[in-house]
Amino acid sequence: MRFSLLLLLLLVLTACGGRPGILQDGPPSGSVAIPDLPDDPIPRPEPRSRYGNSAEYEVLGKRYRVMDSSRGYRERGVASWYGTKFHGRLTSNRETYDMYAMTAAHKTLPLPTFVQVRNLANNKSIIVRVNDRGPFAHNRIIDLSYAAAIKLDMVETGTALVEVRAIDFDAPSGDRPTQASSEPPLDYSAPDNPGPVYVQVGAFGSRDNAERLYQRLQRANIGNVLVVTDAQRALFRVRIGPVKSVHQFDILSEELEGLGIETRYLVTPES
Repeated sequence: MRFSLLLLLLLVLTACGGRPGILQDGPPSGSVAIPDLPDDPIPRPEPRSRYGNSAEYEVLGKRYRVMDSSRGYRERGVASWYGTKFHGRLTSNRETYDMYAMTAAHKTLPLPTFVQVRNLANNKSIIVRVNDRGPFAHNRIIDLSYAAAIKLDMVETGTALVEVRAIDFDAPSGDRPTQASSEPPLDYSAPDNPGPVYVQVGAFGSRDNAERLYQRLQRANIGNVLVVTDAQRALFRVRIGPVKSVHQFDILSEELEGLGIETRYLVTPES
């Protein structure tokens, strides 16, 4: 009986992309790059997949709620990638994972969703089609295919600080979007020299409140804390950084969680 339950759990995890945590993965044997990288997919309206879009699901004791819509989704965080160990397996929406295609896994975006992913370290930008669930490792927001990771120049490091934006479509017919959004197109003209990245842990209308959080972080021996005044919006933002690597961000995230600070956003000076 216990063996049957274990087998069932393994099958569920495989259907969810099979990645309950960080697994050591890599490029094909004897190869470090793809001779002809694929073009980015052209975003187009698609109906929701029949599979992989349950309102809620659970992996390793944690519940995830699938978003009703991708409209307006924008997030910065850590991207990882997956390759040979899952090549040829079924994705969560029952397509076949192809490590040489421009696809990705996300925990809560509707399947499929087209997203733009930008590497904050080098401003390289790609479009991928999300057709899988994951990554379920802590402090990761998107899992990219091998080809997508190559185009973002993050295969060697395994992870990267990124910005992910959903490409929206108007959907007057429920799950069958038919008209491209009237919003302005995504900006691909990022400067060649990306700026520093900070972790924002609070934004306050009162400078006293910002100073209290600043002092709390100082007492916890968290360095490089600053209060940034946004005069236009009458806000005082508490930021830490600059953060120069995923490793540094992971350590800082653990320290903040230990202090009970769950709010943290990766930002750039112009944010």
